Amino acid sequence: EKERQAEEEKKKKELEREKAKEKEREREKERERQRAKEQEQEREKAAEAARKAREEKEKEKEREKDKAKARDREKEKDRGKDRDKDKEKEARKSKERDSDRDREKRAEKDKDREREREKEKEKE
Repeated sequence: EKERQAEEEKKKKELEREKAKEKEREREKERERQRAKEQEQEREKAAEAARKAREEKEKEKEREKDKAKARDREKEKDRGKDRDKDKEKEARKSKERDSDRDREKRAEKDKDREREREKEKEKE
């Protein structure tokens, strides 16, 4: 009887050890699942951060392009103003040349009239 009891006790303890081992394996699996879950979350977080960084970089590029376009428009406007100024300057010069030419012609006519008068006086 004692032997049988000892055998049963031995089996019982063996069974308990097996159950404890099984529980430990389950806990380890759960820890492993948790680690995997955390790693996945970290990867997702990193991917999200990278995506945001790319988007921000793209936005910055767009802002730079817009600034460059604005500068180009400003330069073009300035060139237009310069062209307008040059045209005005050229128009003034042209007017001055015309005025000078007209003055010279009048002066020439006046001289011609004066010569005519001199000739008339000489004839008399």
